[in-house]
Amino acid sequence: MPRCVAALAFCLALPFAAPAAASTELAQASPPAAAGQSQSGCAVVAQGPARTRLAARDTRLALAAGEVKISFIGHSTFEIESPAGVRAATDYNDVVRPARTPDIATMNKAHSTHNSRSPDPGIKHLLPGWNPAGGPARHDVTERDMRVRNVSTNIRDWGSSTDYSGNSIFIFETSGLCVAHLGHLHHTLDADKLADLGRVDVLLVPVDGSWTMDQQGMIEVIEQIKAPLMIPMHYFSGAALERFIGRLGDRVAVRRAETGTLTVSRDSLPDKPTLMVLPGRLF
Repeated sequence: MPRCVAALAFCLALPFAAPAAASTELAQASPPAAAGQSQSGCAVVAQGPARTRLAARDTRLALAAGEVKISFIGHSTFEIESPAGVRAATDYNDVVRPARTPDIATMNKAHSTHNSRSPDPGIKHLLPGWNPAGGPARHDVTERDMRVRNVSTNIRDWGSSTDYSGNSIFIFETSGLCVAHLGHLHHTLDADKLADLGRVDVLLVPVDGSWTMDQQGMIEVIEQIKAPLMIPMHYFSGAALERFIGRLGDRVAVRRAETGTLTVSRDSLPDKPTLMVLPGRLF
């Protein structure tokens, strides 16, 4: 089991979700989704040409129409950038951040490495994945050419009981792509959650195998979602990543990028489900 890094105060600051095996029990008795939720463009599977190319290097200053830039900052933090220059940061925290202030920052509750107590005041949209007042968090914001919404999930609390709607999966929609960040997911998804999630083109998936859920359980999740491109995150050592890759077997192709930035478009999505490993900070 990964150990907390004392210098980073990994397990301090906010309510803690203790490690445990994968569970479907956490998904039961969740509060129902609100009626009238806005329709997502990711809910309908788009048709497009053959998908063959991935650009693992990116030296251009601007994105072309239809492209999305995804940069792995470290742990579970990514920077997602649209052609209009909108930048979103996932699991924005006080330990590792993108170099530039994001327009949109999402956070999750489980540990201090997934949220911030001192967010940059320049952030236009700060979206916590939990509702301090109780019940599920509900977010659906649009900043120029990027839309961000959430699907609430449950987590374990300090006593290993269920914190209903304690965290969220965030979906970033831009350039005709749907990028989903699973956050600190602790359970497989039922039919209602999958319907709320909609189509996912790029899945940012935690593969640690303990603090979120066991690796076999996470494989069940990616088989439920069926994204053509997956990027692993939230692993504490190369050994944990390699165990996950070993468990995948021939279910997916595995590619390893030389840089931490990937440019994706609908045309470049792989035909065979692919796990793209991006180098980034581990802790």
